[in-house]
Amino acid sequence: MKTAVDTSVLLAIFKGESDGTAWLDSLKRWRAEGGLVVCDVVIAELSAGITARAALASALDDLGLAFDPLTLASAHHAGQAFAAYRRAGGPREQVSPDFLVGAHATVQADRLAAKDRGYLRRYFEHLTVVTPLTAPSVP
Repeated sequence: MKTAVDTSVLLAIFKGESDGTAWLDSLKRWRAEGGLVVCDVVIAELSAGITARAALASALDDLGLAFDPLTLASAHHAGQAFAAYRRAGGPREQVSPDFLVGAHATVQADRLAAKDRGYLRRYFEHLTVVTPLTAPSVP
């Protein structure tokens, strides 16, 4: 089972946030269940804080994350979800990176590890969102 990983999870780990260890333990479990991937949007967001490309590649490699860029189908799905958001009265006029990450996980993975703020379940109804609370930690 392939797990896409959102930027929010990686920042929690890299910044040593209070839930960072729980996320790290969960990533280990999910990696063993079928692998971990990040899309180009996550790489771009992380690159704002990790300026050396070699350091970014090393950090991703240490976590066992594979690079999996968005496909045409994923990008289209993101646009359709964003259109639904706009129809529902969403104020943003440009597609948010969150929609691209959610669509990538929906189309190219089996689930998404993320700190969901509600939009994922609302606009990606077939997407399974996992957190450390939805899976036990690796001993």
